[in-house]
Amino acid sequence: MRQSLGETRSSVGQRHALICPDSHERTTLPGWPGSGIIIVIAPQMGAKFTEYFVDVAAGASGQAPASGIERFFFVLDGAVKLTLDGKAHELTVEGYAYLPANSAHTISSANGARIIVIERNYVPLAGTPAPSPVINNARSLPVARLKGDENLPLQKLLPEELGFDCEVNIMGFTPGASLHYVETHFMEHGLLMLDGGGVYRLDNSWYPVAAGDVIWMGPFCPQWFGAIGRKNARYLIYKNWNRTPFES
Repeated sequence: MRQSLGETRSSVGQRHALICPDSHERTTLPGWPGSGIIIVIAPQMGAKFTEYFVDVAAGASGQAPASGIERFFFVLDGAVKLTLDGKAHELTVEGYAYLPANSAHTISSANGARIIVIERNYVPLAGTPAPSPVINNARSLPVARLKGDENLPLQKLLPEELGFDCEVNIMGFTPGASLHYVETHFMEHGLLMLDGGGVYRLDNSWYPVAAGDVIWMGPFCPQWFGAIGRKNARYLIYKNWNRTPFES
């Protein structure tokens, strides 16, 4: 359904942004010839990372990012082939990969796919080896509980090793569940609603959110989420991690 003239749920502020599908703008990127790109988080809004959708065209492929940039991607629809170090990996829905900076690779799809990509300049830690690639599927991961709360399932997609300077998780909420308190911290977030919906507090604003919405939360932006509806809510969430405020 076409939206009403001049209306959108998207909102961009100094320390947070909500980007909804009704305001997406497609573009192109040199590393993804033939595919459609929707950039939803970028340094131009104040973030220190980039997050974007790629609609990988059938038969198209994407290349590794520029030197020094690490990449994480997650399959939302269809299937892709990741070619890394001469080996091909087939990733289906909820398959994902973390690719360390300077990892030569390609991402292709025979029949077309949609993925979400997160990229940032890798921050090395003195005396600590750089991380290794991670290739997996979220559906095969164990489920923990945030702070022991049975209503808050949590899946950690990356190892908790000092070599990793970021964390990517899937956070779940049963209907009516919420974060235990309003979080305020120096890390920033990139969040994609995967399922369900609810209400997100960002700074002093409250936003209804649904599957497909993307949120950027800058450092020290007060944040809280409560699930509303009859089905579980889930989101994919990134944050900088394992580095001091001087290094992040």
